[in-house]
Amino acid sequence: MTSLINKLRDWARLIKRDVLALWIAARDQRTPVMAKIIAAAVAAYALSPIDLIPDFIPILGLLDDAILLPLGILLAVQLIPPDLMAQYRESATELSQRPTSRAGLAIVAAIWLAAVIATASWLYARSQTH
Repeated sequence: MTSLINKLRDWARLIKRDVLALWIAARDQRTPVMAKIIAAAVAAYALSPIDLIPDFIPILGLLDDAILLPLGILLAVQLIPPDLMAQYRESATELSQRPTSRAGLAIVAAIWLAAVIATASWLYARSQTH
């Protein structure tokens, strides 16, 4: 069972790397136009918080992530010259290994917290006037 979990974890890591590589490919002028279009669509779909089929729909909800996304990645990778794809994958690996900024996280969290507090205050004040 542990072996299966490790294989799935590795597979997910490769998918994540390839999505980032496709995002890089979509922005590179050396990528063929059709590959750019497909790479941009796949990366946008993978990085979007909105799913084609919501995950809460039994079976079908996970199918788009488990089947459509890998097929889209496969198609885009086939359209990109292998030497370029190797460069994009290398760049994606480097980007994913960059240290994350805890200060940046704290700033974003503070902004969200302030927005929530401001909204709650506004809603409270509004409810008191009616």
